[in-house]
Amino acid sequence: MYLFIHYPKCSTCQKAKKWLEAQGVAFEARHIVEENPTAEELSKWIAASGQPVKKFFNTSGMKYKELALKDKLPSMTDEEQIALLATDGMLVKRPLVIGEGVVLAGFKEDKWAEVLL
Repeated sequence: MYLFIHYPKCSTCQKAKKWLEAQGVAFEARHIVEENPTAEELSKWIAASGQPVKKFFNTSGMKYKELALKDKLPSMTDEEQIALLATDGMLVKRPLVIGEGVVLAGFKEDKWAEVLL
């Protein structure tokens, strides 16, 4: 069973959810704004993913641009970036799929197929 973290109005999230259902992948859905990931969860997931913290930012989001994070992130520590991500679900890249030894941020069908099927 995977944890699927999404924003229901996001077209990519909708596409990813349909894909998971079509593949028969069992998941529990969690609304990223109603239940924003905590700093502790994010730290754990980022470490397990092997990706840098910046890969978990929704760089195309309005909030990211509003806060001018493109310029600010390079001078922030990983801990500061994670704390910032934990303040607002709209800053977090989505959808996320989390499972035993699996952390996927953003929907890339070929990558998801390789890891989940």
